Amino acid sequence: MLTWPTPHVPSLPGRGDPVRVRDTSSDELVVAAAGPEATLYVCGITPYDATHMGHAATYVAFDVLGRAWRDAGHSVRYASNVTDVDDPLLERAAATGVDWRELAADQTALYAQDMTALGVIPPDVWSGVVESIPAVVAAVEKLLAAGAAYRVPTPEATDGLGDVYADLSADADFGAVAGLARDEMLALFAERGGDPDRPGKRDPLDPLLWRRERAGEPAWDGGSLGTGRPGWHVECAVIARDALGLPFDVEGGGSDLAFPHHEMSTSHARLLDSGRGARVHLHAGMVGLEGEKMSKSRGNLVLVSALRAQGVDPMAIRLAILAHRYRDDWDWTQAGLDAAVARLERWRAAVSGNGGPDPDRLLAAVRAAVADDLDTPAALVLVDAWADLSLAGTAEPVEGAPGVVARMIDALLGIRI
Repeated sequence: MLTWPTPHVPSLPGRGDPVRVRDTSSDELVVAAAGPEATLYVCGITPYDATHMGHAATYVAFDVLGRAWRDAGHSVRYASNVTDVDDPLLERAAATGVDWRELAADQTALYAQDMTALGVIPPDVWSGVVESIPAVVAAVEKLLAAGAAYRVPTPEATDGLGDVYADLSADADFGAVAGLARDEMLALFAERGGDPDRPGKRDPLDPLLWRRERAGEPAWDGGSLGTGRPGWHVECAVIARDALGLPFDVEGGGSDLAFPHHEMSTSHARLLDSGRGARVHLHAGMVGLEGEKMSKSRGNLVLVSALRAQGVDPMAIRLAILAHRYRDDWDWTQAGLDAAVARLERWRAAVSGNGGPDPDRLLAAVRAAVADDLDTPAALVLVDAWADLSLAGTAEPVEGAPGVVARMIDALLGIRI
């Protein structure tokens, strides 16, 4: 798939601090990437109802991570996917009378437009599931041959091949990502797309790898697997492996993906590549709306495209997101957006002159905040303080300071002034 345009990222004097993040698995602050190349995989959208504020908050958060890595001197390789065939997409297409391929294409294009407007640096590898099916088929065949997967008969498959499930008992480290008790895993698995009650499975938690063709559903040639389509978790394991190699530094997404999705996809990656998966798991919090959970089923999604259509500056949307710590749950509110609009106007006014307060201390402090588990709220407060001094005119002016600050805000926070 073709990505959206890459925004210009200004160069800054000096170098940023090593980036430390809170790993979901250990709940400890760890260095996000130790080597010269930093590798990141972020689970992408299922393309319907794009781009809601939960999407935006997640991808802006990981965009800040990539920016901080680049500022610290890393080269960055970033991969993501689009789940362009999946049950929720097919259900929405059927309910609206739209061909599922058309729905996926339209919503994927809208997502790319929103990411462009928000200044998100695109992935180096952006793969749809449909284009990745041959690689998924080969991976599932490998797991079957290794005894790490098995077939479950289904009446629709007259050739006797059936659906294919991963055998989690083959992975001694299963459960290490989210660290949940079995009863918690079973409840979340049922809630988040799993099928714990499927007859014929060896374990209720075993996830689907290959779904055989059903009447009225799209299907592809699966070779020895029979016609069908991939299960959800294996697609990310394969796309991340092929794009980044194993192990890679960070696997990211919303906190609702920690289990089952990242638990399962990491398990698949370990079994495909000698026990290696993502080194760090990082998760963004959930975004609500005025005190209620934001969800497709409630119909209370805030869409980036709708805000843009209303004339809201995308940089204000991004600032409203950055006002919250990425891993916290928070609510989108009109008051929060209004505050972001006012903050953006104040910053623009503060960098509009030729001189301003010394930027060097601000640059060091913002770098430290971003490197400290992506503490963007602290970074915004630091810029606020500089802007207040600049507008008050009480500090000894340094020629060129506004330009340095504007480039810093752009490079580290992705806010185009």
